[in-house]
Amino acid sequence: MKKYTYTEKKDTRSGFGDGLTELGRTNPNVVALCADLIGSLKMDQFIEENPERFFQIGIAEANMISIAAGLTIGGKIPFTGTFANFSTGRVYDQIRQSVAYSGKNVKICASHAGVTLGEDGATHQILEDIGLMKMLPGMTVINTCDYNQTKAATIAIADFDGLVYLRFGRPKVPVFMPTDEKFEIGKGIQLTEGTDVTIVATGHLVWESLQAAEQLEAEGISVEVINIHTIKPLDEDIILKSVAKTGCIVTAEEHNKLGGLGESVARTLALNTPTPQEFVATDDTFGESGTPEQLMAKYGLDAVAVVKAVKKVISRK
Repeated sequence: MKKYTYTEKKDTRSGFGDGLTELGRTNPNVVALCADLIGSLKMDQFIEENPERFFQIGIAEANMISIAAGLTIGGKIPFTGTFANFSTGRVYDQIRQSVAYSGKNVKICASHAGVTLGEDGATHQILEDIGLMKMLPGMTVINTCDYNQTKAATIAIADFDGLVYLRFGRPKVPVFMPTDEKFEIGKGIQLTEGTDVTIVATGHLVWESLQAAEQLEAEGISVEVINIHTIKPLDEDIILKSVAKTGCIVTAEEHNKLGGLGESVARTLALNTPTPQEFVATDDTFGESGTPEQLMAKYGLDAVAVVKAVKKVISRK
C-alpha cells in the first residue's frame, strides 16, 4: 500500500485564498464577493492585487448571492465567500431562484464547514449543506481534503461553466496530496489498492481514512481508499469497480449521514450492485462547542471510527 505522509499542516481555507489570488493574476473575468469575512476566507491578497474586482457586501449574504448572479450576465465569474452555514442555509432561496433555476455561473465558496469549525458551536457548524446543495438541479458539489487540493479545485472551477458549491474548512490539517495532482471535476482519486474493503472518503475524512487503512493493513486487512472530492456529479465508475473487487464499502464524511456522500453512494450501489455499506458520519444531530479533535472523536469522525466501521462491514460480507 502506498504510504501518504505529510510535512506540514495548513488550513484548506488558505488553499482557497491562494487559488483565488492566482486566478486574479491569470483570469481577468474572476471577481470576488465577501460577506464581511475577508480574513476568515483568506481573500486579503486577491483584494490587495485586484481592488476593483472585489465587492464587500457586508452581513447581507442574500444580497451577495443576488449580486453574484447579476455579475454573470456581464461575463464575470463571481466567487462568493462566507461560512458554509451562511453560504447555504441562510441564502437557500436566493441560490435556488436566482442562481440554480436561472443557470448562472456562480462559484459559492464556503469555509468553516462541519464540526471542525470547533469552538463556535452548533449554530455555525453546518452538517447538512452537502445535502442542501446536491439536491439543486445543475449544482456541482465539491468537498476538498487538504490545502493542495483546495487550491487546485479553486483554480479548476473558474474554467468550469456552471454553478459550483466548493466546501472547505477552518482547522490546519495535514497536507498530503501532491502539488501536481490534476484536479478533475467528477473524477475520484484512488489513493491505495486493496481487496478486502473499499473506503470512500471526502474532505477531512480522507486523511483519517488513510490513517485507518494503515492500522488495518497492519492487522492483515487489505484496504482500498478512494478520495471523492466531487460529490455531485459522483464518480460511480471508480466506486463500482472497487466494490466489485472488495465486496463491501465504508463511506466517511464530516456531514450528516442523511443527505451526504454516503447516501449518494448507497443509491449508486442499490441501482447497480447492492453491497454491504457502513456510514461514518454524524448521526442526525447538531454539533457543539469544543476543539476540532474533541468533536471529531465524540461524533465518530476519526480514524478510530473508520476502523470500527470497516470491521463491521467486513463481518456482513
